[in-house]
Amino acid sequence: MKAMKTNLNRLLVRWFLPLYLFTFLPLHAQIGTWRNYLAYSEIQQIRAAGSDNLFVLASNGLYQYNKTDQSIITYDKTNGLSDTYITNICWCPQAKRLIAVYQNSNIDLIDLKGNVTNISDLYYKMMTGDKTVSSIRIDGIYAYLVCGFGIVKVNVQRAEIADSYTPNHPDYPTSLPEEDNSDYDKYIDLVKTLNPGGPKYNYFGFMRFYNGKLFTCNGDYDLHSNGIQVLEDNQWDIYQHEGISDVTGLTYYGAYCFDIDPQNIEHVFAGSVNGLYEFVNGKLVNFYNNNNSPIEPYNGRSKNHQLVSGVKYDKNGNLWILNSQAPTASLIKLYNGEFTKYNKSELMKLNEGNFTNKSNSDLSNIIIDSKGIMWFVNNDWRLPAIYQYDIDNDNIIAYESFVNQDGTKINVQDGIRCVVEDLEQNMWIGSNSGPFMLTKSERENNGNTFTQVKVPRNDGTNYADYLLANIDISCIAIDGANRKWFGTSNNGVYLISADNLVQVQHFTTDNSKLLSNNVMSIAINNTSGEVFFATDNGLCSYISDATETNTEMTTDNVWAYPNPVEPGYTGNITITGLSLNADIKILSANGAIVNEGHSNGGTYVWDGCDKKGRRVASGIYMVATATSKGEKGTVCKIAIVR
Repeated sequence: MKAMKTNLNRLLVRWFLPLYLFTFLPLHAQIGTWRNYLAYSEIQQIRAAGSDNLFVLASNGLYQYNKTDQSIITYDKTNGLSDTYITNICWCPQAKRLIAVYQNSNIDLIDLKGNVTNISDLYYKMMTGDKTVSSIRIDGIYAYLVCGFGIVKVNVQRAEIADSYTPNHPDYPTSLPEEDNSDYDKYIDLVKTLNPGGPKYNYFGFMRFYNGKLFTCNGDYDLHSNGIQVLEDNQWDIYQHEGISDVTGLTYYGAYCFDIDPQNIEHVFAGSVNGLYEFVNGKLVNFYNNNNSPIEPYNGRSKNHQLVSGVKYDKNGNLWILNSQAPTASLIKLYNGEFTKYNKSELMKLNEGNFTNKSNSDLSNIIIDSKGIMWFVNNDWRLPAIYQYDIDNDNIIAYESFVNQDGTKINVQDGIRCVVEDLEQNMWIGSNSGPFMLTKSERENNGNTFTQVKVPRNDGTNYADYLLANIDISCIAIDGANRKWFGTSNNGVYLISADNLVQVQHFTTDNSKLLSNNVMSIAINNTSGEVFFATDNGLCSYISDATETNTEMTTDNVWAYPNPVEPGYTGNITITGLSLNADIKILSANGAIVNEGHSNGGTYVWDGCDKKGRRVASGIYMVATATSKGEKGTVCKIAIVR
């Protein structure tokens, strides 16, 4: 019987292999998995671990290099580390473990096989003293962590804190071994030749996913001197950043925002603290400020303070530019090398100190909606606002007061963070008081009442709460299923259902691989379902179960993975390329329905079990679909080998 089953399995794979190769060429990560995209360019510490291995702390990330086979292993939260942003590492020869200390005083121990043991006592310890670890000293099996409040003694072999001392402690260690940094000088030339991969910098405050590429920049005014970084097929393209100051005569502070030319993906404009930068193929080709454009400094003089805080192409190839804190040119258009400025009184309301009769302080986050209308916000406490600009008719509407459907004023005193359009043409707004929206019907009727979604408590009462009330929403993205991804300034990421009533996920650093609870930007690859999170600790992503939809479903644009399903695999099977809310049936070879449901955006997930929860047997299973209009067909097949 075993021989017959084995032969059947081989027959299934041999029969199915040509179809598998034809329909499933891309490689897909499994739904629910996380990825990190961390930089390792700034070499900070090097520790030799025995004769063959080096541990390298670089850009506050960790990797291991084997000198014998020249292999490199990077470590992060997706493969064992308990935290993010390492500040100190040291090798303990007797315990044969690396001790890694994080910025928040969490501690990991890593052996040469990659096994990680966490010591979280210091991290969780409530105390008034400074727990920051400035150096690590090794003595036998012990590591002495020099902290602001005193010294912590760690038994590296037993993976536990043995003791702690304040300076007035009678046993306070007064003759610790010197910190040994000789490995840095010994191996730095070798380490400089290594390529652990990743971006060059960990600054990702602004992102856009466009034509299969993730474009990123630092996206803030913290003056990180890095530029644009582009991810495609797990490879990074780093735009020119060095040498720009030599060309412009001004410090290049990096990019605050950017947009991609819809006619040429290699043509990118970037806004910065001191002007507008134009790149072609990653190289600077032009720079615009008050010398050669209507862009203005706040005081008419400062070359290093000409805030281009928003750039966006429209459907006609016009590049729209927001010039914050400018005396006159708050809104500028660039087309075919010619600039046009639009003096809008609605945008000229900054009056404070040196900023008198200037354009508003932080005009940013431009989008163009499905009707060709431009939207942007003023993310500033002095005048939180949303702007709707009709490009064709040169008409602007300013929303400066926010009242919800109950007649209650929405408190947005800290600023309006962002505005996006969902798949039903509602405009969603992120603020310090949570999310709210201007509905499609309200827009069409020129209304100004905003909706705060009410989520029933379902506790036997008729009470409801406003969706994510008083949570600071820093960014919003809409996926292929019209679900809302809300990034927050200190509370991680929320995923809310298409009907806005169900919290599908809440990712934090404690319950997921998210790098930080401060999420500054979200971008979605709607083909693969990968959702990118830009945090203040770097870039990570989550493979979601929703993708963009197809208008038609055929054998050419719908596929399943993994396919074939090999013996031992117990994860989900994903079917992608479906139409919105498609009716899905999984059929056995004899036509029996083993599973059915509806697509989530363009994706359907099957656990490989029948309706009674039993794993299905080996065989070929058909995926039959029906659109919302009732059009039916079989779009792909799945081979399962048990």
